Amino acid sequence: MNGLYRPRHGRMIGGVCAGLARRFGMSAWAVRALALLSCVLPGPQFVVYLVLWVMLPSEDKYRARTSY
Repeated sequence: MNGLYRPRHGRMIGGVCAGLARRFGMSAWAVRALALLSCVLPGPQFVVYLVLWVMLPSEDKYRARTSY
C-alpha cells in the first residue's frame, strides 16, 4: 500500500491532488477535476487543500522517513 505524500513529479500547484491520486489509485486529472467541482459547493475546500499542503510530507521526506 502506498503512503500519502506529495510527489516530486506531476505536481500542478502543491502536489496534494497528485498525492491523493497516487494513494488511491486514481488519475491525477480525475482528482483535480473533483477538487475543482467541489469548489462549487459551499464548504472549506480551500482550507482543506492548504492544510493538506502543509501537513503532507514531500516525496523526499517521506522516502527518507520510510527507508529505515
